[in-house]
Amino acid sequence: MLKTLRRRLWKHAPPWPPWLACVCAGVLLITWSNTAAAQEPKEHSELDATVVAPFRAAPGERSTQARTFLVRLAYPDEGRPHAVRWTVTLSGPGTQGAVLRRWSGTAQVGAGGQRISLPWDGRADADARERRVRVPDGLYQLRLVAVADAQTPQPALVEQQWPIQVLRGRGTAPDVPAFQAGLQQLPSLDGQADYRIVYANLHSQTRHSDGGAPLDACHGAQDPQTGLYGPIDAYLYAQQHGLDALMTSEHNHMYDGSDGTNGAAVPAEAKALYQTGLAEAAAYSAAHPGFLALYGMEWGVINQGGHLNIFNSEQLLGWERNAQGELLADVETPKSDYAGLYTLMRERGWIGQFNHPAYAGQFLVDSQPLGYTPDGDAAMVLCEVMNTSAFSTNDQETETRRSNYEAACNRALAAGYHVAFSSNQDNHCANWGAAYGNRTAVLVASPAAGMPVSRDSFLEALRARRVFATMDKHAQLLFTANGKLMGERFDNHGPLHLAISFSNGAGRQAAAVAIFHGVPGGNGSVTALSDQAELTVTPVPGPHFYYARLTQDDGNIVWSAPVWVNQLP
Repeated sequence: MLKTLRRRLWKHAPPWPPWLACVCAGVLLITWSNTAAAQEPKEHSELDATVVAPFRAAPGERSTQARTFLVRLAYPDEGRPHAVRWTVTLSGPGTQGAVLRRWSGTAQVGAGGQRISLPWDGRADADARERRVRVPDGLYQLRLVAVADAQTPQPALVEQQWPIQVLRGRGTAPDVPAFQAGLQQLPSLDGQADYRIVYANLHSQTRHSDGGAPLDACHGAQDPQTGLYGPIDAYLYAQQHGLDALMTSEHNHMYDGSDGTNGAAVPAEAKALYQTGLAEAAAYSAAHPGFLALYGMEWGVINQGGHLNIFNSEQLLGWERNAQGELLADVETPKSDYAGLYTLMRERGWIGQFNHPAYAGQFLVDSQPLGYTPDGDAAMVLCEVMNTSAFSTNDQETETRRSNYEAACNRALAAGYHVAFSSNQDNHCANWGAAYGNRTAVLVASPAAGMPVSRDSFLEALRARRVFATMDKHAQLLFTANGKLMGERFDNHGPLHLAISFSNGAGRQAAAVAIFHGVPGGNGSVTALSDQAELTVTPVPGPHFYYARLTQDDGNIVWSAPVWVNQLP
């Protein structure tokens, strides 16, 4: 690199002595690299907002149902403080209830973050002439909306929603049929094969990008390729902590060892590192039957973009070039061109997942957030509905910071995407799968006796959307429509019978269920149809989708994949 710049300087200014050309070349190289890095905000510098909502009141508060909600706000963005307006509303009972209480404020938020406690006395707002009345027993929704000042270039709106339960008496749990099989095996459905449930974490990082730091030294994203632990360490850790599968999904634009653009990067080294990751995953799976190691990339940037995982590309995709103009990837993919990426993915047979999607401002196609294309519909198979904190150092599965993206995933479904819900951890610290008990549960066609689940059969299950997302690694959820399994698409005449089945190996029970309905391609709302585990409807002619959401008695949620029904006249 220095030689190239020195030759250019010498050509245009022959009187310069050679030593001065070398110095100037070095200065230009450093300036070029710094300028390139400054063009783009660092990853993970966006607004982070969560609300901790105790599902049930503490035993001592049972009579009043009082509890305290905690709003946590952070905005790293190089330490610059931002004015963040936040609102928390309590609505219910039920999924379509009116707003009963409201809290709001503005906080100056920087990298250190803010914690805002909101005590709730178990009562609703009432007319000023009356005392506040206690809310009746039931399931309520707590919703946080946080908006940062308009000066920031980053996506600046976050929405979170979680259920809480008011239960002064014994209450009545919904009647949900249970599985008769063990935790790892589903009974066969009519005309279908048996399935094995694989509990996976399909979103994590290691030292190949900005992850892999020891828990006692992890305070956020690492400088790329400086972490202590790599993919092999991650697979071993996840297997020791009871996971069936782990995907290490490295940021595609960090294979040059930079969060910006490294002008001195060597393309062969970036591409070789990606191939090393693929080889390590294959070797680990082969040496550890019963555990599936996956390796791939998290493509895109947060600023004016959106992250998505590509599960099965054998090539590194990218847009960055070094100072000599050489592509630092195998295949060029323009940054933030999602329509073009979807077309390439469909052509190559690659499948993907929308990672922690924002409701607005991400995955733009023709200026539409989560904009639909037929190629994208074929390529994108999952949408993260819930994550734990990406920088959690918890290794006891008790992390309280969690994010809910159901509104954004519903927007994708209403746009026409055929995506199933997933639940991952986005681990950047060395606690792969151990921050919380949430998993992406994949129904893989049972292999022959004694044979492990293969990568091909796992990918086939993802393509078929045979997936449910769970905050509890012991949960099983099955959702069917006229006996068709969640994830399926089919034509239907006459009545449609929707049914939920649920079991939990740790003894948790269902506290509430809901069946939701929407119209794919209609870009409309997704609404709750029923709070019962079974429902028979006769849809109007045309396309529909339905999915189930079950809330356990500890507040953990399980989401089924949708079924897509084309109702015929």
